[in-house]
Amino acid sequence: MRQYGQYEGKIGRYLADSEPWWPTPAHPGDDAPNVVIILFDDLGFSHFGCFGSTIETPNIDALAARGLRFTNFHVTPVCSPTRAALLTGRNHHSVGMRSISNFITGFPHMTGHISNHAATVAEVLRDEGYTTFALGKWHLTPMERASAAGPYDQWPLQRGFDRYYGFLDGETDQFHPELTYDNHMIEPPRTVEEGYHLSEDLVDKAIEFVHDSKSIRPDRPFFTYLAFGATHAPHQSPPEYLAKYRGRFDEGWDVIRERWFANQQAMGLLPEGTQLAPRNPGVEPWEDLPDNQQRLAIRLQEAYAAFLDHTDAQIGRFMDALEALGELDNTLVILLSDNGASQEGGPFGVMHEMKFFNFLIETPDEAIQRIDDIGGPHSHANYPWGWAQAGNAPFKYYKQNTHEGGVHVPLIMHWPARITDGGGLRDQFHHVNDVVPTIYELLDVTPPATFRGLEQMPVTGTSMAYTLDDAAAESRKTVQYFEMHGHRGIYHEGWKAVTKHDPGTPFDDDRWELYHVAEDRSECNDLAAAMPDKLAEMIAIWWREAEEHGVLPLDDRGIELFGARFREHSPHPVDRVYRYRPPMAPMPAQASAPIGGRSWDLEASITRESGQGGVLYASGTENSGFSVFVQRDRLVFDYNCFGDHHVVESSIPVPVGASTVGVRFRRIKRDGIATVVVDGTECGTVEIPFVMNVISSIGPSVGYDHGSPVSDHYDDEFAFEGGLDLVEIRIAHGRDHEGLAESEALEAWARQ
Repeated sequence: MRQYGQYEGKIGRYLADSEPWWPTPAHPGDDAPNVVIILFDDLGFSHFGCFGSTIETPNIDALAARGLRFTNFHVTPVCSPTRAALLTGRNHHSVGMRSISNFITGFPHMTGHISNHAATVAEVLRDEGYTTFALGKWHLTPMERASAAGPYDQWPLQRGFDRYYGFLDGETDQFHPELTYDNHMIEPPRTVEEGYHLSEDLVDKAIEFVHDSKSIRPDRPFFTYLAFGATHAPHQSPPEYLAKYRGRFDEGWDVIRERWFANQQAMGLLPEGTQLAPRNPGVEPWEDLPDNQQRLAIRLQEAYAAFLDHTDAQIGRFMDALEALGELDNTLVILLSDNGASQEGGPFGVMHEMKFFNFLIETPDEAIQRIDDIGGPHSHANYPWGWAQAGNAPFKYYKQNTHEGGVHVPLIMHWPARITDGGGLRDQFHHVNDVVPTIYELLDVTPPATFRGLEQMPVTGTSMAYTLDDAAAESRKTVQYFEMHGHRGIYHEGWKAVTKHDPGTPFDDDRWELYHVAEDRSECNDLAAAMPDKLAEMIAIWWREAEEHGVLPLDDRGIELFGARFREHSPHPVDRVYRYRPPMAPMPAQASAPIGGRSWDLEASITRESGQGGVLYASGTENSGFSVFVQRDRLVFDYNCFGDHHVVESSIPVPVGASTVGVRFRRIKRDGIATVVVDGTECGTVEIPFVMNVISSIGPSVGYDHGSPVSDHYDDEFAFEGGLDLVEIRIAHGRDHEGLAESEALEAWARQ
């Protein structure tokens, strides 16, 4: 018969005149190292102890003491683009990730996923014979395609990973996460009361994956991508870690920032003469703050520190497990952050981060009423700008910005079998797209020109391998552009030009700044006016790089791109009618009916016996969301607006047998009215003082309440005990004018 595929044996008529042949499986060699990438989220240059902080990170510090600290390392200003560049070795616009994966704009630079013409390092190493694991935050799949309905082509297992355990969206609740195991959604294995925390769970699974592989195939090296939810909001950790940091930051952000800066100088992390950048706009002197504002800010910073410390402990557990296996010495560990510290807590910090995305300023006097909830399961906290600026010391600005505070982060490399300069510093300029070329060079791997039949983009990053043995080597990375939502920057041979863009402002009106960052690392001395020719040269280089790497067209849209894009062949039908039939897995918010800021109707077709109740449809968490449920034979609607519950119960009972029940929700400017309906009869209303545009990062579930209970009228899932045939949601066409204006105002404010 015709042979399909390679066969180098001989097939005769009889066994005696035939020769068997076995293909040689791919294997990178007996001495090939394991590779582990550990990625933090929203963590600034000064947050690790070994980069100046007084937050305790002993396990990370130990990696630095036995490895190398890179002090001039850069990323993109937000998470998904950094992850795309980190896993491919290309620039983020080139591979289709201009901004976060929740957005799709119709242009090649924003597809919401990594181009298939840019194979990930997992895809390449798996073909070389590595086993590959991903754990934690993914955020490289368009979220409307991240439900159980798929398509799955851009999920971790389809982009090179043999196994996956984590969450697909940009953030999740650390005590009640939306978990995906391989290609399916699961519930957390334990409850908060049983001591559950996501960071611990991720490391449990990382150790399990490695044990599974090494126990059976000890010859096969592994590639592990461990991307914690830490230290992105919500800042949550076990109570003993919160207690550990009580009183540690009472001196305030000015004193703490100066102390961390002094530590950085003493450690030699900055060029001599580096200045501490001036206070960012909107950050007030600590001594001028009212007492409640100080108390709230301190507690929010304590929660952040506890979260980081707890994550460090999990890294220590993972390293100990590798040590016990005898694998740590020959494991290349690369540890970094995806962008600088976040500005999304606003000027005061927030008990509920989603208030930021609803343009709600939560005053310290309001938030202080629940100060003891901060850091636990009853909060979704983020710290204020002052603490974010301290975390980015000595730099200015934050995540989202192309100034150093947004893009300059710590990087640690640990590989005892190869690195001999333990505790050494490396000050060469490098960028996140240089990590994969470094791995390829150290492993002697050549990325394919064609992968799965597709021509591959060139790997454009610059390997850092040359720095391992030569601290004084001249940087081989001479140029790197930056761009995010219109903010732009260009590095070239020790110089940097940068502009902070205001949304809606013509790009040609942006004011460019010029810094000699080889000497002025913290961008304090703007030379634009004194050196106009040099500035013009740098701007020209930016446009050249933008053309080459697919940055154009410039696009300053951001948060307004969230939500449904009503069209055919998507989770969002053009008629705006959604029909859900349980049993169903929970849905990511962006794949479900987009009720935020809109008027809508919900109808559920049910059958029940007397006394049977439970949730029909719920979305969000105990911190914000809504739930429709039957309890004590009445239909109940609970609209949980950041802990303020607006509840209505039907004045008539839900019939025994078959019935149709639901809610009619009408937005009126910023407020609204919700009416419960039983078999067509309106039987109760409640006024909604504020209609949330962005409700939660946790999406809905049908027939039960997934995650933490949205309503305080019940505990746990409160699954519906009767028969639930169909939940139908009809979205009103268009959005309230004031809602759009509010969203646009939020977008402008969020970029400040």
